[in-house]
Amino acid sequence: GMQSEHVAILRMCQGPTAVVEISATLNLPVSIVRIMLCDLLDTGRISARHPRTSRVADRLPDPDILEQVLVGLRNL
Repeated sequence: GMQSEHVAILRMCQGPTAVVEISATLNLPVSIVRIMLCDLLDTGRISARHPRTSRVADRLPDPDILEQVLVGLRNL
């Protein structure tokens, strides 16, 4: 049968789940979790995809807010 960690990973991965989230929940190093995920991937029990990323410009803070923060820091 499967190791208990494999079963726990399958329970966690009902939807998209980050590797680091699995690692933290199971209290295992990311490297070990990656190996276990590869085992599950090789047997067809899970699928993997790249995380969706938004455009860089969408993730950057508003320049006006950064300017206000800078002014506030200088006034300290």
